[in-house]
Amino acid sequence: MKILVITELRQGKWNNASFETLAAAQQVSSATPSTITAVVIGKGVAPFADELATKNVAEILTVEHDLLEAYTPDGYCIALEQVIGSAKPDLVLFPHTYQVRDFVPKLAASLGKGMIGDCIGYRHESGKLIFVRQMFQGKTAADVTFQGAAPWFASFQSGAFRADLLAAHPSGKAPVNAFPVTLAPGQIRTKPLDLFKEAKSAVDLTQAPIIVSIGRGIKAPENIPQAETLAKALGGEIAASRPICDEGWLPMERQIGSSGQTVAPKLYLALGISGAIQHVVGMKGARTIVAINKDANAPIFEIADYGVVADIFEIMPALTEALEKSKSS
Repeated sequence: MKILVITELRQGKWNNASFETLAAAQQVSSATPSTITAVVIGKGVAPFADELATKNVAEILTVEHDLLEAYTPDGYCIALEQVIGSAKPDLVLFPHTYQVRDFVPKLAASLGKGMIGDCIGYRHESGKLIFVRQMFQGKTAADVTFQGAAPWFASFQSGAFRADLLAAHPSGKAPVNAFPVTLAPGQIRTKPLDLFKEAKSAVDLTQAPIIVSIGRGIKAPENIPQAETLAKALGGEIAASRPICDEGWLPMERQIGSSGQTVAPKLYLALGISGAIQHVVGMKGARTIVAINKDANAPIFEIADYGVVADIFEIMPALTEALEKSKSS
């Protein structure tokens, strides 16, 4: 099997979900003999390609063009059609990002293929590759497979695979090769404008390694600074379940869950969060989940790696004080 992994850069930085998708490709290839080729698309991508080459892949392709410096669905589709036509992969994998949701359905349709999006896993069964998708806000999962000839297109949800489990290249570095593409200004039908931000303080929680998240247990907006101080002491970001954002106590960009952001930090500290399924689907990919709640029967404890049955108003200041003491000592 030939696997093509399309990585993503955002404002001159990696989207960390790219490494998770590469980890997914490595796991898929471990069950069936496969070669993995990773693609870095944009302009000035050589440093990123060199970094990616240290991972266990057969080859890195750099796809560079002046018209690819800023993302456009037309530019990416036209360029990647040429890459796919030349590489002839069986499987094309993407991180399930906003950008991927924008252009990959168009890319797949232009090649007469379907796409299975937002997958959380896969398995091999009777010679077929079966993908798993969540449905009804995570209440059930569906097994989906492809019909027809390759190439097949799929994207993996953030947090579905662990980037820290990526295998290194056995000989140190994979070859990096440039793939020239033909692209004309008249083919780009949209003009990229400034990147949209809701506020100067807007944050992409998907890139945060540590998240301190609050729920109804915070009781009142005047108590939120305690959680923010703890988040700062941990070097993390503050987030919340939907009720907190619906009340306007924190901006909507801080919401985690099925109607907010899906995150997979190294540490997720849940303060006073009951663990409704709508929230859990947005954070259960976290590497370590620590839950603090007065209700010993709160559903959040079912998925937590560590659970503390206690009053968050006793734990927050004590934990913050301990962290600040450790930094000063």
